Amino acid sequence: MNVQGYQKLTLLDYPGRVACTVFTGGCNLRCPFCHNAGLVQTPVAYGSAEGEVLDYLSKRKGILDGVCITGGEPLLQPDLADFVGRVKEMGFLVKLDTNGTMPGRLGDLLSTGLIDYVAMDVKSSPEGYARAVGAEIDVQAIEESMRYIQGSGVAHEFRTTAVKGIHTAEDFAAIGKWIGRDEAYFIQGFVASDHILGNGCAAFDADEMQALLKAVLLELPRAALRGQA
Repeated sequence: MNVQGYQKLTLLDYPGRVACTVFTGGCNLRCPFCHNAGLVQTPVAYGSAEGEVLDYLSKRKGILDGVCITGGEPLLQPDLADFVGRVKEMGFLVKLDTNGTMPGRLGDLLSTGLIDYVAMDVKSSPEGYARAVGAEIDVQAIEESMRYIQGSGVAHEFRTTAVKGIHTAEDFAAIGKWIGRDEAYFIQGFVASDHILGNGCAAFDADEMQALLKAVLLELPRAALRGQA
């Protein structure tokens, strides 16, 4: 598996768990606000990284609760299920981060029972998706992934990174209707850096973030803000 690196300890990436985060290389989207540009554009495989991760985990049994697998887009990895299986054999919980563009692979992986938690990025409203991801996209695939997750019985959340210049309050109202159930949903504040893919991205201020949240709360009463505006 193309493992680009790993964070040995996180209290944030897996809700309620002490975890390790594994970063996979490559993505099929080009979101201008992506802060993992190197993983997306130049995903050079490091041959020993997967082994290093597994070796590290073998020494952290009873200390760490779980492993968060993120990217890039992890579902691009053809041997992802094998890697997850090895992690599960060590007794760890596994959280998957996904952009939801590959519902077939997502459904297959969820059906194995290997995944304990899924976080799916909903990049924008159906009408705003292409602008948010920097590519033409099949929004039906996004919806199919939502429904797979909702029907899987696996703990999950949906989330959107709010970016001024890309999103509007109307987008968030539409996202709420699109997800369409009383789901755990988070609006994340965009944080500027020197490593994002595109230009023209800015953060909403605190009052603007509250307005975005208000736009979605009618449809998703458990929606909340996460991170800094």
